Amino acid sequence: MADDATDVRELVRRIAEGDQQALAEAFARYRSRLRRMVLLRLDRRLQGRIDASDVLQEAYLDVARRAVEYAANPTLPLFLWLRLLTGQRLLIVHRQHFEAKMRDVGQEVSLYRGALPQASSVSLAAQLLGRLTSPSLAAMRAEMQLRLQEALNGMDPLDREVLTLRHFEELSNGETARVLDIRKSAASNRYIRALERLREVLSGMPGFFDT
Repeated sequence: MADDATDVRELVRRIAEGDQQALAEAFARYRSRLRRMVLLRLDRRLQGRIDASDVLQEAYLDVARRAVEYAANPTLPLFLWLRLLTGQRLLIVHRQHFEAKMRDVGQEVSLYRGALPQASSVSLAAQLLGRLTSPSLAAMRAEMQLRLQEALNGMDPLDREVLTLRHFEELSNGETARVLDIRKSAASNRYIRALERLREVLSGMPGFFDT
């Protein structure tokens, strides 16, 4: 862990000096995590039309334009800064495609109202049900997904965003607290509460825990 932190500090130092190779290394280091975030938060109406790789490519250009400024005063950890700019680029993509329908988009159920697009209950439920492969369970998938979506929609918005960050984006508790500007203890408590709610719903789905 210490070696990892040292590596990141060295990358930031090199970026501050204008080292483009260091910037490329930094983005490559976290690319899989950034891609996971994009796929989770990309509006489902754009899937098949917008490729996550294109979003990441545009985000990299944003990162390159602001890298030296960031490295001179890194107020956020490197990964969270890259994630923020990638999410802001995704938000721009959404606005470009839904500019004429922003009122409809605003009516969708959203999670924590931050600077990034929110993962819908449809996306989260689909992720949870991704492992259902047997024919018998696949036949029940639509009903299961609706029940999961209802449970997710019924959660406190902040609890649901904590669940998204911890369980789906796989951020640490510290990273989650930093992103949401809450205490680590609050992030942990909200995650436990959200997991308990999910467990209640999933336990009522015959065969789910046998897959």
